[in-house]
Amino acid sequence: MYKIQFGTDGWRALIAKDFTVDNVKRVTDAVSEWLLERNDTPSIVIGHDCRFAGKLFLEEASRVFIANGIKVYYSDVFVSTPMVSLGTLRKKADLGIVITASHNPPEYSGYKLKGSFGGPLLPEDIGDIEKIIPNEIPDASHISLENNNLFEKVDLRKMYIDHVKASFDLEAIYNSDFQWGYDAMYGAGMAVMNDLFPEIELLHCNENPGFKGTAPEPILRNLQEFADFIKISEAIDCGLATDGDADRIGLFDAKGNFIDSHHIILLLIHYLVKYKNQKGKVVTAFSTTEKISKLCKHYGLEQTTTKIGFKYITGYILNEDVLLGGEESGGIAIKGHIPERDGIWMGLIIWEFMAKTGKTLEQLIEEVYEIVGSFKYNRNDLHITEELKQRVLEKCKAGVTSFGDYKVLRSENIDGFKYHFENDQWLLIRASGTEPVLRVYAESKDEESVKKLLNTATEAVLQF
Repeated sequence: MYKIQFGTDGWRALIAKDFTVDNVKRVTDAVSEWLLERNDTPSIVIGHDCRFAGKLFLEEASRVFIANGIKVYYSDVFVSTPMVSLGTLRKKADLGIVITASHNPPEYSGYKLKGSFGGPLLPEDIGDIEKIIPNEIPDASHISLENNNLFEKVDLRKMYIDHVKASFDLEAIYNSDFQWGYDAMYGAGMAVMNDLFPEIELLHCNENPGFKGTAPEPILRNLQEFADFIKISEAIDCGLATDGDADRIGLFDAKGNFIDSHHIILLLIHYLVKYKNQKGKVVTAFSTTEKISKLCKHYGLEQTTTKIGFKYITGYILNEDVLLGGEESGGIAIKGHIPERDGIWMGLIIWEFMAKTGKTLEQLIEEVYEIVGSFKYNRNDLHITEELKQRVLEKCKAGVTSFGDYKVLRSENIDGFKYHFENDQWLLIRASGTEPVLRVYAESKDEESVKKLLNTATEAVLQF
């Protein structure tokens, strides 16, 4: 029997190979048992994104929940992960479930778990559920979803859109001199942005479960069409992109330059503290830039580094006064919203920042550089054999003193292996938690320097 395991953000697997109706039933049976141990009459909120068979998997999971006497609030249309998280909180449900593989390639689907607080379920709870996933396949075929009082439709899209309208100065964004663009990457954010911004340039805002063959991860190599459109048209001052379930953000300036998550996190902290007079702790994942610590010191903010996976950040948000929690991969949350990554929400904050100040994205980044200094970042995703991947990890555990001419000054292993070099340069080597991939991250002073560091490190890694 296939062993189901949750990675950094849910269980993900290939559709029709391991992500099957039977395995979805097994996971749901374990989730049901876990819920019933904690509440006699639990309820859940469930939704699916734009991937193949999302509705089918939602309905089959719902039958298992209902067979266990659990109330199901469901969306009958595709929704984003933040919509399910917000709905879980608003409906006072015990758990949220999203059928999504987030940014993974189109052949994957997945199963995310959201706590009653409206954010990723905490690691210890996910671990408890993993332990009780049965080998047997529960039979819920006798459950009819029609006219079933345990199966109640809820409009998660409207709930989210109303929340946006109540939280942002949309008139300032609409009436500014700036022009906006949005790339949904064929993902679940398309419905919200079609509703809120029908007049702006909208790309890939139609349903395509195959994502036109490109993984819906908002990184530059997957967004080249959007970047080229911005460069050629010269009609967009800031372009926003979100991933398959719209919880991750990508950003472009007016010249079509990609703005990575490190810069977005810095911009958000700068806006929230300097312009909105907010305070709080900053919690960021191990793979983010060291410049965040520098900006936090400038503003007198406490900063903590966690393992990679937003579920590790969530615990801090729930228990402490956190201003911002963020990851290198584009997942960011801020105070005043749900304790959840939300690509659209973060994009609208940046648009509001520009609209309120009248400053371009480039000008705002320069403001941040005046405090922390300029930098560039990039990463390589190495699709290598499992044997080589394990050999690289063993070599890193044993200790590495140099990569080519780059001498290691110090190293950390909070989650993966991070090596620091002179002139504030660093390198991180880490195996993906959801794909057969080894990731190599690097930061340096400019594009040429970061390319050189990344290429040197990649060449060294492949020879381990």
